[in-house]
Amino acid sequence: MRFRPCIDLREGKVVQIVGSTLESSNVGRSEIVTNFTASSPSSTFARRYREDGLPGGHVIMLGGGDANEKAALEALKEFPNGLQIGGGITPATAPHYLAAGASHVVVTSYVFREGKIDWVRLGELVDAVGKDKLVLDLSARKRPRADGNGEGFEYVVMTDRWKTWTEEVVTQALLESLGGHCAELLVHAVDVEGKRCGIEEELVALLGAYSPVPVTYAGGVRDLADVERVRVVGGGHVDVCIGSALDIFGGSLSYESLVAWQREEEKR
Repeated sequence: MRFRPCIDLREGKVVQIVGSTLESSNVGRSEIVTNFTASSPSSTFARRYREDGLPGGHVIMLGGGDANEKAALEALKEFPNGLQIGGGITPATAPHYLAAGASHVVVTSYVFREGKIDWVRLGELVDAVGKDKLVLDLSARKRPRADGNGEGFEYVVMTDRWKTWTEEVVTQALLESLGGHCAELLVHAVDVEGKRCGIEEELVALLGAYSPVPVTYAGGVRDLADVERVRVVGGGHVDVCIGSALDIFGGSLSYESLVAWQREEEKR
């Protein structure tokens, strides 16, 4: 298990937002709840991750524009082959970011159309960059089971800035199917992303049990106890991304303590 750092960009600045507020607004408007806006540029965070030996994190562009593009490229330059990049990635743009230093491209909405996985589009991405350079982002939200097979709940993939419910439920079959077309999965728990209210343990358990490729969970982490819960519930197979909870992003969880945790984890 590893800690995966992040750099989220909005209008060229490093931010942390409450992810679910994307669903009622357009990126850039005031309706988005922002937990933190950094005074330091993206390159500062990328440099710190590189110096602390934390590869495998990601840069996410929350919206387009020259400012976000510039900041993303600066981060990639500072930590070449150490950061993944996402945000509006297509087969046409993906090679550009890989050439600029991204280790992988992260793709969400492009591979979904009319509420379903578009396997043709997914194939185009694989053809453009190879499955070993592709990370699929499955942002998931809990809802009551819709299949009539008893009580309980299921996790459903969300798209379009987490506004649109798809027909794709996070199951063993879905994880195995998508795992055959990518190098990694990145899974955001939509309802707790950016809220520092605790992890979605059921989702972590599902990922740990069934993902056939490396998988990173993001959402709700408050402290090191939550990090340990991800390790235990995920069986050591689920990495964790933490943003708003970290003191470098205005939270209370010490980034240095997390780096120390990572060093101990590497000894296991």
